[in-house]
Amino acid sequence: MSATAAERVPLRTIAFHWTRIGVTGFGGPPTHIALLRRLVVDERQWIDQREFEDALAACNLLPGPASTQLAIFLARRVGGPRGAVVGGLGFIVPAVVLIILLSILFFGSSPPAWVRGAGAGAGAAVAAVAVRAGIDLGRPSLKRAAEPIRWFAYAVLGAASAATIGPYLVLVLLGCGLVELGIARGFGGRARLHGWAPILAPGLAPVTAAVASAGGLGAVAWVAFKVGALSYGGGFVIIPLMQGDAVHTYHWMTSSQFLDAVALGQITPGPVVATVAAVGYAAHGVAGGALAALVAFLPSFAFVLIGGRHFEQIRSSPRAQAFLDGAGPAAIGAILGASIPLAAALRETWQFVLLGVAAVLLLVARRGIVVTLVGAGVVGAVLGLAGAPVPR
Repeated sequence: MSATAAERVPLRTIAFHWTRIGVTGFGGPPTHIALLRRLVVDERQWIDQREFEDALAACNLLPGPASTQLAIFLARRVGGPRGAVVGGLGFIVPAVVLIILLSILFFGSSPPAWVRGAGAGAGAAVAAVAVRAGIDLGRPSLKRAAEPIRWFAYAVLGAASAATIGPYLVLVLLGCGLVELGIARGFGGRARLHGWAPILAPGLAPVTAAVASAGGLGAVAWVAFKVGALSYGGGFVIIPLMQGDAVHTYHWMTSSQFLDAVALGQITPGPVVATVAAVGYAAHGVAGGALAALVAFLPSFAFVLIGGRHFEQIRSSPRAQAFLDGAGPAAIGAILGASIPLAAALRETWQFVLLGVAAVLLLVARRGIVVTLVGAGVVGAVLGLAGAPVPR
């Protein structure tokens, strides 16, 4: 179908289909991508397979949640800028609303024992989920790597940073990307970066950090900004970006509550980045959750609405690819490294047992992430009702 015809897709049609995917898209980015492809390529034939693959490749080169940006871009492609807004909100809002509602239940002043047990059970499996996500992302990335030794070096740096200096991980991701960009272009020359906006965007980070240093809603906005605009490598890299700030720097939640938040983000449909709404809720209630979600997803809308027409240039840009060749492996390493503080946050013996079982199910038996987390949550709820010790 031609671009002109595609732009005539009614907004109500976009709203219906993108919201349907946002409500039923359990399983994270792979599920979202498959559902979007089935809709726009196979069923409706609004675009062809080549254009879909090009859009996905371009979104993978941008910072932030790739499947969210793909959903917004495809809505823009078939409905113009208004379609992008309508489709993007349809894809994002159900997950954010559900996360905030669950946060009210899980992070209230006195949740019942079964709720605390369910959170502790699902949270116990999160470290194994992080390892599974890192391995699944790492295998194809390593196969594509032109320099495996540098790939491993960036991954190790990312893992060590996630395990030790979580709040400053973004600096390591950017550093690895810029080092690889410098190697690709030669350190003796000046890299012309104006052709790729995502490299310029992190230049705003020091200014924003200074504004947010006083805490309050500014701090919530800063943490959400890092999640939405400065993360590379998929939704799971948000864990080390958020954990240090949420638990240690601003003390919005305990380590156990952060595990609950990550588990909620995994078992709900829609984009994983919606997890940031749980952190925002723990910091400043419903208003904090809404602000965190707004700030985290605004960059995705901005990248698509402002730069969507240049996606082909981004996809074919050697500078963009070189930067991601450094930042991408570091992000994958960060996902694996995040499993260390996540496992260290466990408190009870039964949680470590659940972690071991989850690791076998996810890494050996290759069971689904959502099924494993829900199962661990059910076990935790039963133990909570039976009077087992449950961390707060």
